[in-house]
Amino acid sequence: MTAATQAKHTPDDLSVAPRDIRFDLTSAQKGHWLGGDPVGTAVFNALSLTFPDGERMFMDAVKAYRDRLSGKLLEDAKGFIAQEAIHSREHHHLNSLIDRERYPVAEIEETIRGRVKMARERGPMAMLISTIALEHFTAMMAEMHARHRNLFDTTDPEIEKLWRWHAVEETEHKAVAYDVFLEVTKDWSPLKRYMIRCRAMVFVTIMFTRNISRYAARLLEADGYTPKAALKAVKRFVWGDPGIFRRGWKTYFAWYRPGFHPWDQDDRPLVADWMAEFNAAAVRV
Repeated sequence: MTAATQAKHTPDDLSVAPRDIRFDLTSAQKGHWLGGDPVGTAVFNALSLTFPDGERMFMDAVKAYRDRLSGKLLEDAKGFIAQEAIHSREHHHLNSLIDRERYPVAEIEETIRGRVKMARERGPMAMLISTIALEHFTAMMAEMHARHRNLFDTTDPEIEKLWRWHAVEETEHKAVAYDVFLEVTKDWSPLKRYMIRCRAMVFVTIMFTRNISRYAARLLEADGYTPKAALKAVKRFVWGDPGIFRRGWKTYFAWYRPGFHPWDQDDRPLVADWMAEFNAAAVRV
Protein backbone atom coordinates (compact mmCIF):
# COMPACT_ATOMS: atom_id res chain seq x y z
CA MET A 1 0.00 0.00 0.00
CA THR A 2 1.17 3.52 -0.73
CA ALA A 3 2.30 5.06 2.52
CA ALA A 4 0.00 7.63 3.99
CA THR A 5 1.20 11.11 3.22
CA GLN A 6 -0.56 12.81 6.13
CA ALA A 7 -1.48 15.59 3.73
CA LYS A 8 -4.33 17.06 5.79
CA HIS A 9 -5.32 18.92 2.64
CA THR A 10 -5.81 18.26 -1.04
CA PRO A 11 -2.45 18.28 -2.88
CA ASP A 12 -1.70 21.61 -4.52
CA ASP A 13 -0.68 19.88 -7.74
CA LEU A 14 -3.98 18.01 -8.09
CA SER A 15 -6.30 19.20 -10.82
CA VAL A 16 -9.89 17.95 -10.86
CA ALA A 17 -10.22 17.80 -14.62
CA PRO A 18 -13.41 16.49 -16.29
CA ARG A 19 -12.77 14.00 -19.09
CA ASP A 20 -15.71 14.07 -21.47
CA ILE A 21 -15.64 10.51 -22.80
CA ARG A 22 -18.52 8.59 -24.33
CA PHE A 23 -18.45 4.81 -24.18
CA ASP A 24 -19.96 2.29 -26.57
CA LEU A 25 -21.94 0.20 -24.10
CA THR A 26 -24.15 -1.70 -26.53
CA SER A 27 -22.80 -5.06 -25.35
CA ALA A 28 -24.72 -4.48 -22.11
CA GLN A 29 -27.85 -5.37 -24.08
CA LYS A 30 -26.62 -8.97 -24.20
CA GLY A 31 -27.44 -9.41 -20.51
CA HIS A 32 -24.71 -10.73 -18.25
CA TRP A 33 -21.98 -8.38 -19.42
CA LEU A 34 -19.59 -9.12 -16.52
CA GLY A 35 -17.99 -12.16 -18.09
CA GLY A 36 -21.31 -13.98 -18.25
CA ASP A 37 -21.70 -13.83 -14.46
CA PRO A 38 -25.31 -13.03 -13.54
CA VAL A 39 -24.43 -12.19 -9.92
CA GLY A 40 -21.59 -9.79 -10.66
CA THR A 41 -23.58 -8.17 -13.45
CA ALA A 42 -26.54 -7.68 -11.10
CA VAL A 43 -24.33 -6.06 -8.44
CA PHE A 44 -22.69 -3.62 -10.84
CA ASN A 45 -25.99 -2.87 -12.56
CA ALA A 46 -27.44 -2.11 -9.11
CA LEU A 47 -24.55 0.26 -8.42
CA SER A 48 -24.98 1.91 -11.80
CA LEU A 49 -28.70 2.42 -11.24
CA THR A 50 -27.94 4.53 -8.15
CA PHE A 51 -25.48 6.83 -9.90
CA PRO A 52 -27.58 9.19 -12.06
CA ASP A 53 -29.84 10.43 -9.25
CA GLY A 54 -27.22 10.04 -6.54
CA GLU A 55 -24.55 11.97 -8.40
CA ARG A 56 -26.98 14.76 -9.24
CA MET A 57 -27.55 15.10 -5.51
CA PHE A 58 -23.78 15.25 -4.94
CA MET A 59 -23.54 18.02 -7.53
CA ASP A 60 -26.34 20.00 -5.90
CA ALA A 61 -24.85 19.50 -2.43
CA VAL A 62 -21.64 21.21 -3.56
CA LYS A 63 -23.42 23.81 -5.72
CA ALA A 64 -25.37 24.96 -2.67
CA TYR A 65 -22.13 26.30 -1.14
CA ARG A 66 -20.29 27.63 -4.20
CA ASP A 67 -20.81 31.23 -3.11
CA ARG A 68 -18.74 30.48 0.01
CA LEU A 69 -15.79 29.04 -1.90
CA SER A 70 -12.82 30.73 -3.54
CA GLY A 71 -9.46 30.00 -5.12
CA LYS A 72 -8.43 26.42 -5.78
CA LEU A 73 -11.34 24.95 -3.83
CA LEU A 74 -13.82 26.79 -6.05
CA GLU A 75 -12.04 25.47 -9.15
CA ASP A 76 -12.00 21.95 -7.70
CA ALA A 77 -15.73 22.24 -6.95
CA LYS A 78 -16.43 23.23 -10.56
CA GLY A 79 -14.39 20.24 -11.75
CA PHE A 80 -16.20 17.92 -9.34
CA ILE A 81 -19.60 19.08 -10.60
CA ALA A 82 -18.56 18.60 -14.23
CA GLN A 83 -17.10 15.13 -13.56
CA GLU A 84 -20.23 13.99 -11.75
CA ALA A 85 -22.46 15.31 -14.54
CA ILE A 86 -20.58 13.21 -17.10
CA HIS A 87 -20.65 10.17 -14.79
CA SER A 88 -24.40 10.55 -14.47
CA ARG A 89 -24.78 10.74 -18.26
CA GLU A 90 -22.70 7.64 -19.00
CA HIS A 91 -24.31 5.52 -16.29
CA HIS A 92 -27.74 6.63 -17.47
CA HIS A 93 -26.70 5.29 -20.88
CA LEU A 94 -25.62 1.97 -19.36
CA ASN A 95 -28.83 1.75 -17.35
CA SER A 96 -30.95 2.40 -20.44
CA LEU A 97 -29.53 -0.75 -22.03
CA ILE A 98 -30.63 -3.12 -19.27
CA ASP A 99 -33.57 -5.23 -20.50
CA ARG A 100 -36.47 -3.46 -18.80
CA GLU A 101 -39.01 -6.03 -19.85
CA ARG A 102 -37.08 -8.74 -18.04
CA TYR A 103 -35.60 -6.85 -15.08
CA PRO A 104 -37.42 -4.62 -12.52
CA VAL A 105 -35.32 -1.58 -13.45
CA ALA A 106 -38.18 0.92 -13.21
CA GLU A 107 -39.11 -0.37 -9.75
CA ILE A 108 -35.53 0.01 -8.51
CA GLU A 109 -35.14 3.46 -10.06
CA GLU A 110 -38.36 4.60 -8.39
CA THR A 111 -37.06 3.38 -5.03
CA ILE A 112 -33.75 5.18 -5.56
CA ARG A 113 -35.52 8.42 -6.52
CA GLY A 114 -37.60 8.18 -3.36
CA ARG A 115 -34.52 7.76 -1.19
CA VAL A 116 -32.74 10.65 -2.88
CA LYS A 117 -35.84 12.82 -2.49
CA MET A 118 -35.86 12.14 1.26
CA ALA A 119 -32.18 13.07 1.47
CA ARG A 120 -32.80 16.31 -0.42
CA GLU A 121 -35.70 17.24 1.85
CA ARG A 122 -33.33 17.30 4.83
CA GLY A 123 -31.61 20.38 3.40
CA PRO A 124 -28.23 21.36 1.90
CA MET A 125 -26.05 20.55 4.91
CA ALA A 126 -27.55 17.09 5.34
CA MET A 127 -27.03 16.51 1.60
CA LEU A 128 -23.40 17.61 1.89
CA ILE A 129 -22.76 15.35 4.89
CA SER A 130 -24.29 12.38 3.06
CA THR A 131 -22.16 13.25 0.05
CA ILE A 132 -18.85 13.27 1.92
CA ALA A 133 -19.60 9.84 3.41
CA LEU A 134 -20.69 8.32 0.10
CA GLU A 135 -17.71 9.85 -1.71
CA HIS A 136 -15.37 8.17 0.77
CA PHE A 137 -17.14 4.87 0.20
CA THR A 138 -16.90 5.13 -3.58
CA ALA A 139 -13.24 6.19 -3.34
CA MET A 140 -12.59 3.06 -1.27
CA MET A 141 -14.23 0.94 -3.97
CA ALA A 142 -12.17 2.71 -6.64
CA GLU A 143 -9.04 1.81 -4.68
CA MET A 144 -10.19 -1.81 -4.48
CA HIS A 145 -10.67 -1.83 -8.25
CA ALA A 146 -7.19 -0.39 -8.82
CA ARG A 147 -5.55 -2.94 -6.53
CA HIS A 148 -7.49 -5.93 -7.88
CA ARG A 149 -7.54 -5.35 -11.61
CA ASN A 150 -8.80 -8.74 -12.75
CA LEU A 151 -12.43 -8.08 -11.82
CA PHE A 152 -13.36 -6.98 -15.35
CA ASP A 153 -10.93 -9.23 -17.26
CA THR A 154 -13.66 -11.00 -19.22
CA THR A 155 -15.85 -7.93 -19.73
CA ASP A 156 -16.41 -6.09 -23.00
CA PRO A 157 -13.56 -3.53 -23.28
CA GLU A 158 -15.85 -0.50 -23.48
CA ILE A 159 -17.77 -1.43 -20.33
CA GLU A 160 -14.49 -2.24 -18.59
CA LYS A 161 -13.18 1.21 -19.57
CA LEU A 162 -16.30 2.88 -18.20
CA TRP A 163 -15.68 1.47 -14.74
CA ARG A 164 -11.94 2.26 -14.84
CA TRP A 165 -12.63 5.83 -15.94
CA HIS A 166 -15.13 6.20 -13.13
CA ALA A 167 -12.59 4.86 -10.64
CA VAL A 168 -9.96 7.35 -11.83
CA GLU A 169 -12.21 10.34 -11.35
CA GLU A 170 -13.62 9.12 -8.03
CA THR A 171 -10.02 8.92 -6.84
CA GLU A 172 -9.19 12.35 -8.23
CA HIS A 173 -12.12 14.19 -6.66
CA LYS A 174 -12.43 12.13 -3.49
CA ALA A 175 -11.82 15.10 -1.18
CA VAL A 176 -13.67 17.92 -2.95
CA ALA A 177 -16.97 17.61 -1.08
CA TYR A 178 -15.01 16.97 2.13
CA ASP A 179 -13.00 20.16 1.64
CA VAL A 180 -16.23 22.06 1.02
CA PHE A 181 -17.60 20.61 4.25
CA LEU A 182 -14.48 21.72 6.15
CA GLU A 183 -14.75 25.21 4.71
CA VAL A 184 -18.43 25.79 5.41
CA THR A 185 -18.22 24.30 8.93
CA LYS A 186 -15.00 26.05 9.94
CA ASP A 187 -16.86 27.76 12.79
CA TRP A 188 -17.96 24.42 14.21
CA SER A 189 -15.96 22.78 16.96
CA PRO A 190 -13.73 19.90 15.84
CA LEU A 191 -15.70 17.56 18.11
CA LYS A 192 -19.01 18.52 16.50
CA ARG A 193 -17.62 17.95 13.01
CA TYR A 194 -16.09 14.63 14.03
CA MET A 195 -19.24 13.29 15.68
CA ILE A 196 -21.50 14.31 12.78
CA ARG A 197 -19.31 12.83 10.07
CA CYS A 198 -18.81 9.57 11.99
CA ARG A 199 -22.52 9.20 12.60
CA ALA A 200 -23.17 9.88 8.93
CA MET A 201 -20.68 7.21 7.85
CA VAL A 202 -22.25 4.56 10.07
CA PHE A 203 -25.68 5.34 8.61
CA VAL A 204 -24.44 5.47 5.01
CA THR A 205 -22.50 2.21 5.38
CA ILE A 206 -25.55 0.34 6.64
CA MET A 207 -27.95 1.80 4.10
CA PHE A 208 -25.68 1.76 1.06
CA THR A 209 -24.51 -1.84 1.43
CA ARG A 210 -28.00 -3.05 2.31
CA ASN A 211 -29.71 -1.22 -0.53
CA ILE A 212 -27.23 -2.27 -3.22
CA SER A 213 -27.57 -5.86 -2.07
CA ARG A 214 -31.35 -5.68 -2.22
CA TYR A 215 -31.42 -4.05 -5.64
CA ALA A 216 -29.00 -6.63 -7.02
CA ALA A 217 -31.04 -9.47 -5.51
CA ARG A 218 -34.19 -8.14 -7.19
CA LEU A 219 -32.36 -8.17 -10.53
CA LEU A 220 -31.23 -11.75 -9.92
CA GLU A 221 -34.75 -12.88 -9.18
CA ALA A 222 -35.56 -12.02 -12.79
CA ASP A 223 -32.87 -14.55 -13.77
CA GLY A 224 -34.75 -17.29 -11.94
CA TYR A 225 -33.18 -17.12 -8.48
CA THR A 226 -35.48 -17.44 -5.48
CA PRO A 227 -35.42 -14.34 -3.25
CA LYS A 228 -33.40 -16.20 -0.59
CA ALA A 229 -30.90 -17.63 -3.08
CA ALA A 230 -30.53 -14.26 -4.83
CA LEU A 231 -29.68 -12.39 -1.63
CA LYS A 232 -27.29 -15.15 -0.55
CA ALA A 233 -25.47 -15.02 -3.90
CA VAL A 234 -25.20 -11.23 -3.78
CA LYS A 235 -23.87 -11.23 -0.23
CA ARG A 236 -21.26 -13.82 -1.22
CA PHE A 237 -20.14 -11.55 -4.08
CA VAL A 238 -19.98 -8.28 -2.12
CA TRP A 239 -18.62 -9.67 1.17
CA GLY A 240 -16.85 -12.88 0.13
CA ASP A 241 -15.31 -13.30 -3.30
CA PRO A 242 -14.43 -10.86 -4.85
CA GLY A 243 -15.66 -8.91 -1.83
CA ILE A 244 -16.11 -5.45 -3.29
CA PHE A 245 -17.47 -4.17 0.05
CA ARG A 246 -14.97 -6.14 2.14
CA ARG A 247 -11.69 -5.14 0.52
CA GLY A 248 -10.20 -1.76 1.32
CA TRP A 249 -11.51 -1.57 4.84
CA LYS A 250 -8.26 -0.13 6.15
CA THR A 251 -9.11 2.90 4.02
CA TYR A 252 -12.72 2.79 5.19
CA PHE A 253 -11.83 2.82 8.90
CA ALA A 254 -9.40 5.71 8.42
CA TRP A 255 -12.53 7.88 8.27
CA TYR A 256 -13.06 7.39 12.01
CA ARG A 257 -9.64 8.79 12.90
CA PRO A 258 -9.77 12.32 14.40
CA GLY A 259 -8.15 14.75 12.00
CA PHE A 260 -8.77 12.49 9.01
CA HIS A 261 -8.48 13.88 5.50
CA PRO A 262 -9.09 11.82 2.31
CA TRP A 263 -5.65 12.75 0.97
CA ASP A 264 -3.86 11.37 4.02
CA GLN A 265 -3.51 8.48 1.57
CA ASP A 266 -2.46 9.47 -1.93
CA ASP A 267 -3.83 6.87 -4.34
CA ARG A 268 -2.83 8.61 -7.55
CA PRO A 269 0.10 6.22 -8.18
CA LEU A 270 -2.40 3.33 -8.19
CA VAL A 271 -4.30 4.78 -11.14
CA ALA A 272 -1.51 6.73 -12.88
CA ASP A 273 -1.53 4.49 -15.96
CA TRP A 274 -5.32 4.63 -16.22
CA MET A 275 -5.24 8.41 -15.74
CA ALA A 276 -2.73 8.83 -18.56
CA GLU A 277 -4.89 6.68 -20.85
CA PHE A 278 -8.03 8.70 -20.19
CA ASN A 279 -6.25 12.04 -20.32
CA ALA A 280 -5.16 11.12 -23.84
CA ALA A 281 -8.66 10.02 -24.85
CA ALA A 282 -10.64 12.82 -23.26
CA VAL A 283 -12.33 15.89 -24.63
CA ARG A 284 -11.65 18.50 -21.97
CA VAL A 285 -14.67 20.41 -20.73
